[in-house]
Amino acid sequence: MTAAGDGPWLDDAAGRLVRPFTISDGRTRPTVALDLMSQVRVTGATPLGHLGPEHAQALDLCRAPVPVAEVAAHLRLPVAVTKVLLADLVECGALTDKPPAFHHNPTDRALLEAVLDGLRRQL
Repeated sequence: MTAAGDGPWLDDAAGRLVRPFTISDGRTRPTVALDLMSQVRVTGATPLGHLGPEHAQALDLCRAPVPVAEVAAHLRLPVAVTKVLLADLVECGALTDKPPAFHHNPTDRALLEAVLDGLRRQL
């Protein structure tokens, strides 16, 4: 039984029917450095070679600039797998990537407190 809009790769009872790393052909490291907040966007170039359905879904999601983390959430894939797929698309010229507009220190106390405040508001 397939959940509405999820296609043949998800099943209500069993979950994902295909292991995520089979989607990236077992690759776990992207060939392009992508941050969770890196923005990716389609270039309009037609990708050469065979692309899987997840590549096509990613291209569809990236018509406007979108962060890597958001693409992973929409595809319902681990971020590591999503980064590999997006790196494939950047390498073939179908996507362009742009690092986050801000440079942050992941141990910056103010940033960590802002994240904690946001999480508390969600609970």
